[in-house]
Amino acid sequence: MPDIGSERYTFSFTIRDSTTHFVNATSWGSEDYIRSLSDSFRVGECVIIENPLIQTKDLEREEKFSPATPSNYKLLLSENHSTVKLCSSYEVDAKLLSLIYLPVKESCDYYSLGDIVANGHSLDGKIINVLAAVRSVGEPKYFTTSDRRKGQRCEVKLYDETESSFAMICWDSESILLAQSWVPQETVIFAADVRISFDKFRNSMTATVISKTIITTNPDTPEANILLNFIRENKVMNPLDDEIDNYLKESMNLNTIVDVYTVEQLKVKALKNEGKAEPFYGILYAYISTLNIDDETTKVVRNRCSVCGYIVNEASSTCTTCNKDSSGFKSVFLSFDMLIDLTDHTGTLHSCSLTGSVAEETLGCTVDEFLAMTDEQKTALKWQFLLERSKIYLKKITVRNQIHNLSPNSTRDWNSFHCLTTLIEVFVHILNKTHCCSLFVVIGFQFYIPVFYIAQSEGWTESECAFV
Repeated sequence: MPDIGSERYTFSFTIRDSTTHFVNATSWGSEDYIRSLSDSFRVGECVIIENPLIQTKDLEREEKFSPATPSNYKLLLSENHSTVKLCSSYEVDAKLLSLIYLPVKESCDYYSLGDIVANGHSLDGKIINVLAAVRSVGEPKYFTTSDRRKGQRCEVKLYDETESSFAMICWDSESILLAQSWVPQETVIFAADVRISFDKFRNSMTATVISKTIITTNPDTPEANILLNFIRENKVMNPLDDEIDNYLKESMNLNTIVDVYTVEQLKVKALKNEGKAEPFYGILYAYISTLNIDDETTKVVRNRCSVCGYIVNEASSTCTTCNKDSSGFKSVFLSFDMLIDLTDHTGTLHSCSLTGSVAEETLGCTVDEFLAMTDEQKTALKWQFLLERSKIYLKKITVRNQIHNLSPNSTRDWNSFHCLTTLIEVFVHILNKTHCCSLFVVIGFQFYIPVFYIAQSEGWTESECAFV
């Protein structure tokens, strides 16, 4: 018997040994025991459980918070009498490993993302199944509540044949760890029992991984294979994703970047290094001084050519890069294309072009979600980031190309900045005979904002959150 008044911890998981049978297991014990047990194995590994207590489960109470299972029983593990042992590789039965790729629900029992969006508020609060491909996996974000509880969240963007982007939020460490293993545009998931809700901040539907959720990665089902073929055939449709991947692969360890610059020092250094091929790295502390996302006269979303990824000329419906009219495209896609200014105490970097996935990551919404916002919501979104001090990691490289429409008398050395995914590329157009321009790539961008701005959109209140 535990001491009266002592703290007790619990840990639950679900095990399966056949296509039709799986049960929930729960363990109670001291903090050290539960932490050790939960760290001893991961989802997808095989274990041997000795001396569990078999109990009849309370269907109404337990399946409200635990995965639904076909069995009327559950396993209770005792700290003093039960053991859980991880199987070694030679002990594992191949038949057990194949169960990892079999969803716990019927393979055809799911909603498409398009159906979820179309049903809208009628699905708010419902628990459903989702089959979708992984478009992107965000970095885990950590926060502390007002009562000093640590928390984390991770946002995964999903897509399928019916919807180009749909947010799924993970809050627990196990699902976040699982999500980090997914390869964007190559992974399909079957998420059983996710909660669908309407996010007022995004003005769109989202999915949330809860304690009932069981996620099957790359399920071996006909429906999943059809979706997998779809994403493979359409992966090349958006060349910006490949460009983003290349930049990410080339990125360096941010901890090795230690040189801090001001805006003025960066301009001087760029001029001194003009035409040189070797890059240099640095850190800039600045804030966004212009972010006109709520101005009706300012266009922040444009069509891009699906062939080359460049912006389509709206007046002539022509892609100047492909030199094809719009009817010749396979398709076009909407992308953020907005101008921002970055300012510190020494000056301003004007006309920064924030585009693509980095705009989505920064603003926390997709293009479709942004377009669905009201003017008031766009203004509220803008003030979450405007004038917030940021730490920006820069990489400067030199690009040789033909520069069009630049006046020799131009007073702006810093003419254009271009941002992709979690990187911000700063194209510094310097007028010279060889048409060289310095390209600053921001390989890290961090807003110094309280966690309230992140957590509020997920239903947290200001009193529940603490500053990070």
